[in-house]
Amino acid sequence: MHLSCRAMTTESVRLDPPAFRNLVPETWRALVAISTSLKQSGLGDELIEFVKIRASLLNGCQFCIALHTDDARKLGIPEQRIQALEHWRDSPLFQPRERAALAWTDALTHLSKGDVPDAIYREVSGAFSEAELAALTAAVVVINSWNRIAMAYRFPPEAATGVRR
Repeated sequence: MHLSCRAMTTESVRLDPPAFRNLVPETWRALVAISTSLKQSGLGDELIEFVKIRASLLNGCQFCIALHTDDARKLGIPEQRIQALEHWRDSPLFQPRERAALAWTDALTHLSKGDVPDAIYREVSGAFSEAELAALTAAVVVINSWNRIAMAYRFPPEAATGVRR
């Protein structure tokens, strides 16, 4: 997996995570609250980390890739599965429910290509209850928000080890 496909230097950092958090504390807390609420969604920590890593890979957010691959390793997710997220469609390492979640993640992250195709919606709605699908959608939305913040300010990947949301 090319977890560092785009190199950034610390000179290019526009704002570090603590400074952003201090400038907009209510926004930071709101995003953290959404992220935290997902733990009670029933989706499971592993699936949520897969979503976070996959969206971050698609967006090229090196900070979030570093943060969430580290979180995935701490959960005990095998390195092979983490690495396989880059090309999950070609990997036999994911179960149907995970594949549906990853397809949903891809579709929601790439909305510039149009809305979510019916086939993907049928797949994901067949694998998740309405409440789970709403939580899954929130997980994709919040990681895309974090990606955009981190990329706008060029949060450095090495800062991910000191940031806990």
